[in-house]
Amino acid sequence: MTSTSETGHLTGTRDKDYNLIWYVESCLKNALRLENYIQDAERDGDNEIAELFRKAQADSRKGAELGKRLLRSRLGG
Repeated sequence: MTSTSETGHLTGTRDKDYNLIWYVESCLKNALRLENYIQDAERDGDNEIAELFRKAQADSRKGAELGKRLLRSRLGG
């Protein structure tokens, strides 16, 4: 469902800013979740899967950092 109207009046935050905040939060949560997956794989001795999850975790951290940088510049911080 796509809307052409701004719905930020419902949250008090412009949609694009809210979306960016959501993105950063999701990346950070994913990085935390992946830490558990890495530990599970390591406990089972599966280094191949652990490495996959480490790479995914690094990507999530990178996404969070990029999003935080955009937030700082756009929200005046």
